[in-house]
Formats: sequence, C-alpha cells, structure tokens
Amino acid sequence: MSTPLRPRTTAAADWRALGTTVRLVVTDPALLESCNLLLARHLAEVDAACSRFRPDSELTALDATAGRPVRVSPLLAEALDVALRAAAATDGAVDPTVGSAMDAIGYDRDFALVREDDRPVRLTLRRTPGWRAVTLDPATGTVTVPRGVRLDLGATAKAWAADRAARMLADTAGCGILVSLGGDTAVAGEAPAGGWQIRVQDVTGAVDETPAQGSYATVGLRAGGLATSGTTARRWRRGGHHLHHIVDPRTGLPVRSRWRTVSVAADTCADANAASTAALVKGEGAEKWLTRLRLPARLVTQDGLVVTTPGWPTDTREAAA
Repeated sequence: MSTPLRPRTTAAADWRALGTTVRLVVTDPALLESCNLLLARHLAEVDAACSRFRPDSELTALDATAGRPVRVSPLLAEALDVALRAAAATDGAVDPTVGSAMDAIGYDRDFALVREDDRPVRLTLRRTPGWRAVTLDPATGTVTVPRGVRLDLGATAKAWAADRAARMLADTAGCGILVSLGGDTAVAGEAPAGGWQIRVQDVTGAVDETPAQGSYATVGLRAGGLATSGTTARRWRRGGHHLHHIVDPRTGLPVRSRWRTVSVAADTCADANAASTAALVKGEGAEKWLTRLRLPARLVTQDGLVVTTPGWPTDTREAAA
C-alpha cells in the first residue's frame, strides 16, 4: 500500500470513489475546493466508462457486442489502449481479459459487497482468452471484443485515472498536484520542498500508525507515479478458500506469489502499477525483470524480506514492526 503523507503548506481532501480511497493534495490551499470538484467530475466520467460493476457502463455494454466492432468514447478508448499496452509490456502478466475469471472467484461486484457474499465458488483452472484477442483502432475509437470475453480494467484503470487527473489539475490550477486512488499515486506540477512524501507499506492501515506486520518505507516523489500491488489487501474467504484480487492470467486463479507486496516508481502511475502487478504474477525472478527495465522497486517476500532494485532510495526510513 502506498499512502501519501501531507506536507506542510498544502491542503488535502479524502473521500471515496471507484470503490476505493481518494486523496487529493494541492500546494495552493486556496485551490483545493475547485480542484476537488474537477477531480470528482473526472472520476465520475471514468466510472461511467470503465466500471465492470455498473450495468450502464460502456465497458459492460461491450459484453453484448458478440465480436462486432463498435465505436467507444475517447475516454474508454484511452483506458483500453493503456490496458493493452500494459499487457504487451508485461508479456501478458497483466491482462484485461480476466473479467470472467474475476467473476468466477466471486469478485463480480464492489469489493465492500464481495466480503459479505456467502455464495460458494468453484475454483477451476482456466487460461484467460488473452489480450491479443481484443482489437482496438485508436484512430477510429473502434474496439472488437470476441464473444464470451469479459474485460476487466481494474489492473490499470485507477492508475491511469490518477495520471490523467493529476496532469489535468496541474495544467488547470497551475500548482503542484498529488492524486492517489487506492494508493496508486500520480503527481504533476511543482512538487513541495523535499518532494511528495509517500509511505510505502506492506499492509493496510492508518497513515500515522506503524503497520502491525511487515515493514514500511517513506520515499520522496517529485514526478511521475508510484504504485504498490499486493496480496494482503482486498482479500476474502469463500467456501474454505482464501482469495484475493490479483489473478494470474495463466490459471484464472488468485496468484500464488513469492511476494506479498511490490512497489514500483515509474514515469507514470499506470506504468508503475502494471509493473508492480506483473511482478507479483511473475513471482520468482521478478526483481531481475524490474532491474532490466530500470524500474526502481521494493519487493517484500511473504516472510517479510525486503528486496530492492537499483534506483530505489536507500536513504529513506525503513522500519520493521
């Protein structure tokens, strides 16, 4: 989990959207209210385009297209383009065609409702259709989704939305902006002195508390994005099975990884999120893959061992509970 800490001489707003926590921080407190209104409008548009849980969303409407090419909004086309590029960059470890697999493990509604659901699930190995089955023509905004394929943009859409919102608000307001959606953090504009301070931790918890388990680090981010993916959050139990939301496209089941969390910094939050999620799926050797990509990262094993790649800050505070 990545939690932005609020620097002095800034203003922050915290609320919920897209089924997750939202944090907006601005370096000009006088602009907080107007920026927050713009952010709320932006996230509402993203939800209407990309939600897998809304029957009236554009993404859900693709379920009924049965392989016919259809024109989608520029917003959904952009989100799909980001998802498909993430799939290509991660060799399919992050794949938007896992929608049916997510439904099969019970993640077919907002997460707050998933934990309350007691329907049994039957865990079955099922390779996902694969991202290459989806065709997007960015020039025309036309997408083709084969019959029976359900898309899930959960692995990329929030990070992309954070990137898009941070850039838009910085351009509009002319100040430093931080947008965090469920811990996926994007920054734009002029950063505070010392950079945006972000706590990277291995379990969820209050910002001002040391996690009960594992370890945390505080890093300064001046540009781009930072994302943490893990198997310790968004967990639920169903019929004797312990499940979580990171699905391995090769099996259609929750990934069983060497890592419990992976944090990555990159030029964009979308790139950071794709890399951190892919590292969980890749498991053993993911640190070498991230090193080859020259991505600063912090990986934590299931038993709490911290592994970092070149470029990850070494002079930050590290604490073990």
